[in-house]
Amino acid sequence: MERWVGRVALVTGASSGIGAAICRQLALSKELSGMPGSLTAMKCDLTKDSEVLNLFSGIKQQFGGVDVCINNAGMSHNHSLLDGTPEEWREMLDLNVVALCLCTKEAVASMKERKVDDGHIIHISSILGHVVTGSAPIHFYTATKYAVTALLEGLRQELRAEKSHIRVSAVSPGLTETEFSPRMRKDGENAYSAFKCLQAEDVASSVLHVLSAPPHVQIHDILMRPTFQPA
Repeated sequence: MERWVGRVALVTGASSGIGAAICRQLALSKELSGMPGSLTAMKCDLTKDSEVLNLFSGIKQQFGGVDVCINNAGMSHNHSLLDGTPEEWREMLDLNVVALCLCTKEAVASMKERKVDDGHIIHISSILGHVVTGSAPIHFYTATKYAVTALLEGLRQELRAEKSHIRVSAVSPGLTETEFSPRMRKDGENAYSAFKCLQAEDVASSVLHVLSAPPHVQIHDILMRPTFQPA
């Protein structure tokens, strides 16, 4: 992890949950204890292209550019495919897929501009990018995470074709106890009571594991789930 000291990491959706835990571990992890580092919050509506471009412009002005981009922001509505609306589907696509692609594109461009050939792109995806469950309200969300799985491999191939050492990885957690489910369900029901769920810090620890891999090792996708999660 020492090679990341003094570098710039962008974490989207960092105000709570997994994103906040990633920021804490990047700044306070034992591997980086005693090393200089700081956190800076920057407001951005990721579904608006102009704000994303302004975000990267601001990072360039303040910090020089991005060395690590962690695409964590995501959301879901609580409607089945038969009950959902085009507005809800577009909202999920705009954040879960399009914003992820735009942040990735701008981060890689920032790395190339500064001749940074050891940068890293990490998508916080979901185990739902690998399996379709029987839970109808998250079927469209599942489709967006399958898209992330395809985008991960597509980007890996494109970077490899350019003989770039910029790496791309994903962490795909199962049920994680954050604000995500209560925000989606809006019914006050506790979705995390059936068994011990993953914690945001568990996912953040996997992100640090990805970043700590030596340059010749690309960790492609970490699938993780609670021990008693059925699917």
